[in-house]
Amino acid sequence: MKISVVIPAYNSAAYIADAITSIQKQSYPVFEIIVIDDGSSDDTLAVVKSLPGTIIYHKQDNRGPAAARNQGIRLASGLWVAFLDADDQWTPDKIKQQVAVLARYPELHLIAGDMAEIGQDDTVLTASVLDKHHLLAGFVKEQGRPITNALGKLLAKNFIPTGTVLVRKETLIAVGMFNEAIHFGEDLELWARIAAYYPMTCLPEILMLRRLHNNNATYETASMLSDKVKVMKSLRQYIAMPLKQQGMNPDRLVAEALADVAYWHFNLKDYKKTRWASLASLRVSLTTRALVYGLAACLPASCIMLIKQLKARGEVVSGLTKI
Repeated sequence: MKISVVIPAYNSAAYIADAITSIQKQSYPVFEIIVIDDGSSDDTLAVVKSLPGTIIYHKQDNRGPAAARNQGIRLASGLWVAFLDADDQWTPDKIKQQVAVLARYPELHLIAGDMAEIGQDDTVLTASVLDKHHLLAGFVKEQGRPITNALGKLLAKNFIPTGTVLVRKETLIAVGMFNEAIHFGEDLELWARIAAYYPMTCLPEILMLRRLHNNNATYETASMLSDKVKVMKSLRQYIAMPLKQQGMNPDRLVAEALADVAYWHFNLKDYKKTRWASLASLRVSLTTRALVYGLAACLPASCIMLIKQLKARGEVVSGLTKI
């Protein structure tokens, strides 16, 4: 089974050796390792060159992780593709466990798994991210079987860490790979398009160690919310029918994402942008939240402040009555 591993890297000299070593030490060997340098200005290339084994290295102008992963997919010669960020690590039996599950369920097109979070000194900070989000028990019960209603479950909570994914290359090509116009949530958007048409699973075992440090990509809330709207619009465009078949309203998904943007601007007291986002949401589908934020943003600032103060007092009183 030929597996290509794609590593997007940007100024990753400090950690990429550990990432590549964790791949080279897999109990089930991979076919090739492909590093896509996304415009690094540090010693990433020198570190990669110093490592043993054959490593495919490709450098391009900085275009973001989605473009880097897509380039890696294009260069991959394996029938299966796996991903790992340059500052993370795989556990030793990661690929072996996924191949074993595939042998039991050959219809699978994507196999993901749980991950732990570690600090810069390798101290375990979160033993199980699935457990942290109260999802572990469900996947323990499934034990690698194809997930029922995977699309709906993904949109309720993205349970797929990109660095744990093993996916058929032909499936990635068929659905169009990562959406390079989306910078936050492009992984969820791709997994959702795959889940709409192909069987997938998520293993309860720890397959990856995600390193938390100051250089991790930080997500600005405003940008995240804006790209969430892009994600939902893309899913409405490409997989509307599967969404409806799993009981979801594509317009409602877009409207709720826009309502999140309205809520964000309302908290920042940017009432002009609140009204814009609320109106945009209501034009797609009627949501209570968008209606409330839009109407509230039309009030004088003094009235809004009074309402917030009364709400806060009400929450305090409510809390006291429960003591």
